[in-house]
Amino acid sequence: MKIGKLASATGTNPMTIRYYERQGLLPDARRTASGYRDYGQADTHRLEFIHKAKHLGLSLEEIKGILRVHDQREATCGHVCGLLDRKLAQIDALIHDLQAFRKQLAELRKRADPTADCRPSGGRICGIVENSGFGARQEVLTWVRRPGMKAE
Repeated sequence: MKIGKLASATGTNPMTIRYYERQGLLPDARRTASGYRDYGQADTHRLEFIHKAKHLGLSLEEIKGILRVHDQREATCGHVCGLLDRKLAQIDALIHDLQAFRKQLAELRKRADPTADCRPSGGRICGIVENSGFGARQEVLTWVRRPGMKAE
């Protein structure tokens, strides 16, 4: 099948398919006599695997490692279990950091008076922010600032 059909079948942009080829996630496609890429069912399965792995939080580099093990005709489950263990540890650390950051923000909010005017006491823009000594790791802030985070 041509790249457009593969893209439709897997919900993948054709440019992404080409990118995956360049990154070694997909093998180089066979070419027709006229030079078009010619994909097979194995490519469809591989793209579906990549999508599912990405939804589990695996990076393209981690997925590439799984595929490398698979391509060497070795069992992949032990490798994947190791990756999942590392992901769980990362998530546990992130949850811990998020809970600590939430506690800091709740304390800051508790002390803040929304009707106060902090300018007479030296606040240049807002003393709540300027006098805060709180903060979080960049990973936590990236997660908190991500699109789709909605205020309650």
